[in-house]
Order: sequence, then structure tokens, then C-alpha cells
Amino acid sequence: MSGIFRRSGAPAAKPGDIETALKTKKNVFALFYATWCPFSQAFLPHFQKHAEGSGRDCVRITIDEKEALFDKYNVQYMPTVIYFKDGKPERRLDATPRVGLTEKQLLDLLKSCDAAR
Repeated sequence: MSGIFRRSGAPAAKPGDIETALKTKKNVFALFYATWCPFSQAFLPHFQKHAEGSGRDCVRITIDEKEALFDKYNVQYMPTVIYFKDGKPERRLDATPRVGLTEKQLLDLLKSCDAAR
């Protein structure tokens, strides 16, 4: 299921509407994943853990609901996390085929993006 985790006090965007988030938020972390992908399902709890209450705007997008966005942002492997700054892709973390992503990789991305803000 797609959705937006938002910072406390930030205006709510429609669930799954990344375009709205990119227009209204300065920094957005977007997780592109599939409900049927075991690597996505293994990574999802790590993303949720670091999204909720972190002070970061984070969006989840499933291929089942928004396949055109996967093409638009050239997502070839799932899961993929893209950091958007001012509405444009700034950094990304692409899954290794048949391996996925780790929590350490996510933490490294978050740390590098936080330092660049």
C-alpha cells in the first residue's frame, strides 16, 4: 500500500501522491517497491522504522498502483529508494538484483542526505 509518512505539523498529502509531496516538500525520500517482491517485503519494515517519527518526509509507492512512476524514475530493481530535493532526484539507492537492500544501506543514504541538506 502506498502512503506518506509526514512530519508532525506538516500539511497532509493524499496517500500515495508523490507528485503532491514533491511539489510541497523540500526533501522527500521515496521507496519504490512491490507487494509481491520478497526483497521489498523484507526491506519495508526498515524503511518504515526510519521514516516514522524521523522528521523526514517519506513516501511509499507500489508498482501495483503507480507503474508509470517506475518508468519515469527509471526504477529497474525493487526496492529502490530515491531522495528528492526540491522536487528533483538527488540521490538513489537501487537494490542489487536477487539481493535487495539492507538497513545499513538505508542508514548510509539517510546520513549522506541529511548531511547535504
